[in-house]
Amino acid sequence: LLIMADALGSSDLGCYGSEIQTPHLYDVAENGLRFTQFYNTARCWPTRSSLLTGFYAQQIRRYKLPDIPAGGNRARRQDWAVLAPRLLAPVGYRSYHSGKWHIDGQPIENGFDRSYLLQDQSRFFNPQVHYLDDEKLPPVESGTDFYGTTAVADHSIKVLKEHADQHGDKPFFCYIGFAAPHFPLHALPEDIAIYEDTYDVGWEVIRQQRWARMKELGVVDTNAVAEPSAPERKLGPPYHFDDAYEILGPGEVRTPLPWKDLTREQKEFQATKMAIHAAMIHRMDIEIGRIFD
Repeated sequence: LLIMADALGSSDLGCYGSEIQTPHLYDVAENGLRFTQFYNTARCWPTRSSLLTGFYAQQIRRYKLPDIPAGGNRARRQDWAVLAPRLLAPVGYRSYHSGKWHIDGQPIENGFDRSYLLQDQSRFFNPQVHYLDDEKLPPVESGTDFYGTTAVADHSIKVLKEHADQHGDKPFFCYIGFAAPHFPLHALPEDIAIYEDTYDVGWEVIRQQRWARMKELGVVDTNAVAEPSAPERKLGPPYHFDDAYEILGPGEVRTPLPWKDLTREQKEFQATKMAIHAAMIHRMDIEIGRIFD
């Protein structure tokens, strides 16, 4: 069972010092391994390809670099860069995919036996583009009880039950690609309510609280790093959409300014954003618990 979260900070999990409730993942950490030194590509689409091929993103055309042709999130991997299911099938595995894809080609085409592909990243509640076993599904209408994180878990549970019933003598590889907590921030109201007032204290306070818990858990080497890293005041989000700031209004800020320098409106807006972010992670852990069960 391989689970990937999207745009998740390591300290967003309770087992790494977060205030966000992630008990199912905490149990895994308590009974397994917690990495204290680890890397990713800092973006979702090269990370996915590396994870499922075993190659560096630069080797398989997933990064735009001056000396590497055809790099980027729409680039085509070389024929030799097959995904894990192609290597697992000959030794008896069945492979299942649920959630985000963001790799060239389609899941069934690349060796998965079953797949639910949630492609529409802009709508957690009513995606317009999603696929079942590489076949396009009708759009989800507004106003239903559909929520992307839950739908991904539902499909994972379905195919794992199918596997137990129909292929119980074979091993399985189940890859779950949650879109949460990637933007846009879309969460269930009951989950947001849990964190409604949590972030009013500001991001500096939250950062110090997480740091104290990380030291207590032993997941940081305090001899090598004596304090939390200073946020880069001039570094904003990796993608700049100018119209987004017009849509979001004066409560949004481009960079992580000192909390005391924000206006009241900005503080309220940022605290709400963090609460929704937390709610997305909270729900993801609940769904992971259902999958474990």
